[in-house]
Amino acid sequence: MSIRRQPSSNVLKAHLGMLGWAVIVGSSFPVVGLLTQGLPPLQLTALRFAIAAGVLWPLVRLPSDRRPGLRALAVYALMGLCLASFFGAMFWAAHRTTALTMSVLYVSVPFLAYLFGRMLALEPRALDLPLILGAGAAGALALVWAEAASSGGSVRFALADAVFFAGCIGSALYPVLSKWGLERQLLSRSAAVRTFWSLAAGAVAIGVLGALAEGAGALARVTLRDLLIVGYLAVFSSGVTFWLMQRSTEVMTPGAVTAYTYLVPSVSMVVLFWENPALVGWQWLPGTMLVAAAIALLAARDTRGQLPARGHR
Repeated sequence: MSIRRQPSSNVLKAHLGMLGWAVIVGSSFPVVGLLTQGLPPLQLTALRFAIAAGVLWPLVRLPSDRRPGLRALAVYALMGLCLASFFGAMFWAAHRTTALTMSVLYVSVPFLAYLFGRMLALEPRALDLPLILGAGAAGALALVWAEAASSGGSVRFALADAVFFAGCIGSALYPVLSKWGLERQLLSRSAAVRTFWSLAAGAVAIGVLGALAEGAGALARVTLRDLLIVGYLAVFSSGVTFWLMQRSTEVMTPGAVTAYTYLVPSVSMVVLFWENPALVGWQWLPGTMLVAAAIALLAARDTRGQLPARGHR
C-alpha cells in the first residue's frame, strides 16, 4: 500500500481536534464525580456508549458505506472489546489500587500504541516520535507526582495493577485497529460511522460484562439527575471525543493520536487550580512545560510533513 503525505491543513485540524479531545476528557472527571455513589459503573458506561451511538445515528444514515461487511464487523467487534477491556479493568481496579498507580500505568498507552503501530507498519521508522513520546511521558509523570504530593498518594503494584495494565493495552489497541482497518479499506471512510459502530460494539460488550458482574437490577437507583449527567458524558465525553479520535486517526499515526493523553493531567490541574488554588504550586511547572513542549513538537513535526501519514480519507 502506498504512502502519501497528508495536506498540512488536514494534519493541523487533526491536532487541534485532539487538543479539544484532551480538554473534554480532562474536564469530564469532575462531572463524573457528581453521579450518585454506589451506581453500577459498567452498566452506566454501557448506557453512556449506547446514548452516544444513538446521538450519532442521524449522521450514520448518510454515508453509502454505513453498513459494514463481515470483516469490518469483526474489526469493530475487536475495537468494542478494546473499549470493554479498558473500562472493565479500570472500574474493577479502581477500588483495589491507588489513583496514582493507575495514572502512572496509563502513561504507557502512547508508547504501547506506537509499538503496536510499528509491529503493523503503521508507524514510520524514525527516532523523533519515540523521543517526543518520552518527553511527554516524563512531563505527564511529573504532573502525576505533583498531584500525588498535593493529595498524599503513593505508587504500589499488585494484581489489580496488572489487570489495569491489561486494560491499558486494550486502550492502546483501539486507534491501532482503527488505523489498520482504514489502511486496508475495511472500515468506513466516515469518522461518524466508525465511531458509531465501535461505540455500539463497546456498549454491547460492556453491557454483557456489567450484567454478569453487577446484576440485572443494578440500575434501579439511577435518578433523573444521574441520567442527565450520563447524557452529557455520552454526548461530549464519549460521542464527540471518539469522533475526534477517529477523525484524527485518518491523518495521524496511533502513537501521535494517543500522545494527547499526556495533556489530560494538565487539564485536571487547571480544574484543580479553579477549585482550590492553594493546592497548585511550582511543582506543577516542570511537568506542564515538558508536556506542552512535547505536544508542540508533535504538531510541528506532522504539520511540516516531515513524516508521511498512511491511509486514506
